[in-house]
Amino acid sequence: MTELLEETATPQGTSLPEHIAIIMDGNGRWATERGVSRVRGHSQGGEAFRGLVEACRTRPFIKYLTLYAFSIENWKRPADEVDDLMNLLRHYMKREAATMNENNVRMRFIGQFDNLAPDIRRDLAEVEELTKNNTRLTVTMAVSYGARQEIRHAMQQIAEKISRNEIAPDAIDETMIAAHLRTADIPDPDLIIRTGGEQRLSNFLLWQSAYTELYFDKVLWPDYLPENLDQAIASFSRRERRFGKRNA
Repeated sequence: MTELLEETATPQGTSLPEHIAIIMDGNGRWATERGVSRVRGHSQGGEAFRGLVEACRTRPFIKYLTLYAFSIENWKRPADEVDDLMNLLRHYMKREAATMNENNVRMRFIGQFDNLAPDIRRDLAEVEELTKNNTRLTVTMAVSYGARQEIRHAMQQIAEKISRNEIAPDAIDETMIAAHLRTADIPDPDLIIRTGGEQRLSNFLLWQSAYTELYFDKVLWPDYLPENLDQAIASFSRRERRFGKRNA
């Protein structure tokens, strides 16, 4: 990592991302290539998740990590695969909660939880409660999540406040909308990484990614390593972020 910091230094300082979000794609293709079950691919993807969290925890400039674990569209997959994914979610949350807490990692979850089984909702709430005071790294997992649905939910909340005369329609601005999103308590991502070679956001953090840098990696998620993360960070550090402005 020292080499990375030396490589990414600029005359103005070092440009490194504080918030990284990742679309973890490629579990199924990884399994197909090896002739194993899709659940084995998802399980191996869980191991990659563990390695990534540790890699981010040991890189002090990363304060926030957001992971696209299960999209709202994923409910359309075959029932047996959905069941396998839910069981893996149960397994990993229970197994990793104590480790996350010991490592000063805060865990939080965003999404439409009405679709989740009661025991999973309970487990997620318990993990959030256990780790809520941790400060080293905030890991947000998007579960049963869709960005369009998130924005719709925010609009409904604002509309309800208007109907109760709590706010006026002309008071709505970008800050107010952002405050009603499920990510209201964390900054927008600096960098979104998608693994697996596809180049789209797939309904992930659409509002929050307005000025986010994008990085597409061909490696399939179960094979994702800290070295891949460092390559994405190095690419980010070489970019000029103007946010619509023009440098002198």
